[in-house]
Amino acid sequence: MRALYLAIDGGNSKTDVLLGDESGAILGFVRGGTSSPHNVGLPGTIEVLGRLIRAVHEDAGLPLGAPIEAIAVYLAGADLPIEVTRLHQAIEAESWARTTIVDNDCFAMLRAGTAMSDAVVVVCGAGNNCVGRAADGRTSRFLALGPITGDWGGGHDLADHALRSAARGEDGRGRPTALSRAVADHFGLPSVEAVSIALHFGDLPMDRIFELAPVLFEVAATGDEVASALVDRQAAEILAQHRVAADRLGLLQLPHALVLGGGVLRARHPQLHNQIVEGARAQAPYVQISVLESPPVAGAALLALDAFGVATNAEPALRAAIAGRRPMIVPPATLDGARLDPIAD
Repeated sequence: MRALYLAIDGGNSKTDVLLGDESGAILGFVRGGTSSPHNVGLPGTIEVLGRLIRAVHEDAGLPLGAPIEAIAVYLAGADLPIEVTRLHQAIEAESWARTTIVDNDCFAMLRAGTAMSDAVVVVCGAGNNCVGRAADGRTSRFLALGPITGDWGGGHDLADHALRSAARGEDGRGRPTALSRAVADHFGLPSVEAVSIALHFGDLPMDRIFELAPVLFEVAATGDEVASALVDRQAAEILAQHRVAADRLGLLQLPHALVLGGGVLRARHPQLHNQIVEGARAQAPYVQISVLESPPVAGAALLALDAFGVATNAEPALRAAIAGRRPMIVPPATLDGARLDPIAD
């Protein structure tokens, strides 16, 4: 009888749930909104996961009671050991599988990006994070709780700084920058001052600020010094994360993988990407650098297959299957009249 598993990658904007078997075949694949406990709370996480697990069984044409050997859950917001423990306990209590594996979503991205035992992943998407693992099982991670733990960077942070720099460049408190004109033009308004007022009064939703990250890279590519300085700072932050994580694991002078994940890094903006590649090779001469191409849920699935001891044989089939399959979208639920897990576009 084939062994079945559930693999879950839950980020701040979406959650992918995959049901597969030990051969690498994908039987069901669904996507819902956020399941991060930082966004919906621990009870909300369990509710979202439960609904998506029911949906993936339906997509696979299997009854909900079909025996599942393992569930591998990798979520944004599982940052501290106590958070991982609480998630593990709550998920295990649902009896969705015989074996429960829970950790931060960065580990799923790491496994999706490489099969090397010694590896580091830096994720730069909406935010910034980094984890590493060594062949002997040791891991390295950061608290990743935002500014209170010294974090800097990611698309949202870059967008905020682009707006600030544009405003200061326009009113004279900061250096002149082409960001001022670019920000105003992006929103179709005459000035950054008008943009700021529109945001203040709600005529522009605050979450539209996040649209400015690509604008920042476009302006930096023209040679604008202010925009370029922000891109350079992001590169330095990513290199610092790699350096510290690899050093903690004793990998700086050893062959290891560096996986670059998240939307900002996957875009391969030349100014950012080239600095990271050159800087990483300077601080770790034997590093092997790659940009994540597979969806993180593939990493969660491979970690489940690792637990079965069959990933080496099943990995090619799994990667081929997931590359050719799109998830079924599960509509958002409501909780006390509010959308529980909106799905990002």
